[in-house]
Amino acid sequence: MEAIAKARFQRYGARKVNQVLEQIRGKSVEKAQSLLPVIPRRATEVVVKTLKSAVSNLQVKAGRKIEPKGMWVRRAWSDQGPMGQMKRVKPAPMGRAMTFKRKVCHLTLVVSDESAGRA
Repeated sequence: MEAIAKARFQRYGARKVNQVLEQIRGKSVEKAQSLLPVIPRRATEVVVKTLKSAVSNLQVKAGRKIEPKGMWVRRAWSDQGPMGQMKRVKPAPMGRAMTFKRKVCHLTLVVSDESAGRA
């Protein structure tokens, strides 16, 4: 059985979130939860929250308590979100203003109670 958790419109670049997700993809949830606090990236905060949400979603879907070592991170990815609505301005030479767009990403985690080898 699989459960999905999504975190949309997060103020992180999709590439930096993917660097964190590469570390936990395919691992057990217990291993991922112990690994995430030692990864030196700010994007781990949103990944930890989304992982906890996916675990809770799986337990509700199954209707019983499942131990974290019995769950695996089946798939994890992040996509770039819309950048048009996050336009900002920064000062430039000679009193000008230059616009730039803040990056936003959508994060998706799929957690399963079956390992990839058994499914």
